[in-house]
Amino acid sequence: MSKEGASAYLAISTLFIVASVILLGKVCYLQLFDDSFKDRSRTYAIKKQWVYPSRGLIYDRHQRLLVHNEGSFDLMVTYHQLDPAMDTAAFCRLLDIDHQTYLDNIQKDWSDVRYSKHVPFVFLSKVSPEVFSRTRELLFNYPGFYFQNRNVRAYPYPVGAHVMGYLGEVNRAQVDSSNGVYLPGDYIGLSGLEAAYEGPLKGERGMRYLLKDNVGRIVGSYLDGKQDREPVSGKDILSTIDIDLTAYAEQLLKNKRGSIVAIDPSTGEILAMVSSPYYDPNLLTINQSRGKAFQALDQDSLKPFFDRSIMAKYPPGSIFKTIVGLIAMQEGLTYAQRKIPCTGAYYYKDESWGCHHHWPVNNIQSALTVSCNTYFFTLTREILDKYGAANVKLGLDNFNKYLRAFGLGHPLEMELKGEKGGFIPDPAYYDRLYNKRKWYSPTIMNIGVGQGELQLTTLQMANLAAIIGNRGYYYIPHLVREFLNDTTQIDPKYHQRIKVPVDPKYFEPIVSGLEQVIQYGTAHASFIPGIPYCGKTGTSQNPHGKDHSVFFGFAPRNNPRIAIAVYIENAGWGGDYAAPIASLVLEKYLKGEISLERLALEQRMIQTNVNALP
Repeated sequence: MSKEGASAYLAISTLFIVASVILLGKVCYLQLFDDSFKDRSRTYAIKKQWVYPSRGLIYDRHQRLLVHNEGSFDLMVTYHQLDPAMDTAAFCRLLDIDHQTYLDNIQKDWSDVRYSKHVPFVFLSKVSPEVFSRTRELLFNYPGFYFQNRNVRAYPYPVGAHVMGYLGEVNRAQVDSSNGVYLPGDYIGLSGLEAAYEGPLKGERGMRYLLKDNVGRIVGSYLDGKQDREPVSGKDILSTIDIDLTAYAEQLLKNKRGSIVAIDPSTGEILAMVSSPYYDPNLLTINQSRGKAFQALDQDSLKPFFDRSIMAKYPPGSIFKTIVGLIAMQEGLTYAQRKIPCTGAYYYKDESWGCHHHWPVNNIQSALTVSCNTYFFTLTREILDKYGAANVKLGLDNFNKYLRAFGLGHPLEMELKGEKGGFIPDPAYYDRLYNKRKWYSPTIMNIGVGQGELQLTTLQMANLAAIIGNRGYYYIPHLVREFLNDTTQIDPKYHQRIKVPVDPKYFEPIVSGLEQVIQYGTAHASFIPGIPYCGKTGTSQNPHGKDHSVFFGFAPRNNPRIAIAVYIENAGWGGDYAAPIASLVLEKYLKGEISLERLALEQRMIQTNVNALP
């Protein structure tokens, strides 16, 4: 071999040896150190499956179960794993669905974050046990489909829907903002306690690794479950609600628009919070008929989804006179035994504002008993004109300072979403309303009798009753007492006593006046034998139709156990419906039953269709 040939042979041999060493090294690396091929092969044999936790239960104040979980199976599908040659007709027969349902459930808006062709999504929710039993053994014939165990909510008591709330599927924004807490297809609390306490109730997902055979059937756990992660159940909640009282309140509100709120004044715990029209919470459990039920409720002209107890803002009517009396006494502008003449109307210059026909009022107690407008117009003007008639804005600011301290003009910050703060008009509002023209105390004194621009929620009215019953303090109304079998505490703000800036001594004449309202005043027809209680009727003027019927009160007179507000839309005088309904709720709570002599009243309140009144 020539010298040149030997050199070429050596170069080729060297190149071959080097290439062989490199290839051998790569093979060794892949076999010994690189797990990517191993992991890739596992994806065809190992299936990751989320395990959903049991959502926390909700109990009433007597530990009666209000919301629990029922086992359910969702049929899941991964679109890109579908067999194009699948016998869809046989599949539909297996599931008892028609072909159009199959198409509707399999075709999704792939631009929606909830759906991806590579990520499982719900094909059928809450599959019946019969369908599940006959389908699960044959599902291997339909690649891409599998069953997933889920818990859905159930409600043993068909009442309290606004308080309990309901679940729904997460949307794009909720998934994007959750930092991985929620995945497409997850359920989340959308209203009521389900939404307010979503974090503690939802628990934490677990994970299981399952082995599949060559046709996709599950054959066992990977590594005997050593890598599985068990789910963590949600926390159970003991609510403040008395479910029997809630059911009774709903019964009384049948065929009426309005709300009832009852509070334990000593704690701020809400005993009942009912809005009417209402609905059975079981209608919105996760099931295949939920969509139709939701649409029907959403399109109902009476707006059953609208929680009138915390969302509706109403003129409170004459119940507001109690607050005017308290502020006037605290400001040193009046005293309990003061007489203010009333000749059937309040007169200012050439104008007059009517009053009820009543006997002469000799003090603030009797003024409340007969609900004298003249008496409280006088006090309202004195409050507004405290710094002079030309400085009514200063007087209104001072007045509003008290109102805010009583929890008005802002949400009370109870747990539920959507709570409104009512409305307290301030000087800037009246400047806008009157286009910066001069306005004085007679212009706006209607707020002193709970009319005009002033607006409160029913929850705020009930809280006012609690403040008066407590002689000057309250706790923020709330719906949860504690988490059961858990060290988690509810927000400490619900245990803080909030005092209003009125001396307790000024509450006594107001309380006496409210007791006389029940004994022989505007609510005498709602007297409860054996229960000394206090309350005030109101008739809220409605420029768009019949006036609204209003009442608030507390029982018993001393150391009250319950404070209540009732607001019935378009029902007329406060003594006609709101006061009788409130008295029945009070008696039911304190006695457990309605006395024989009041059963006829009970039946009349239940049977009257206020919505149909002329």
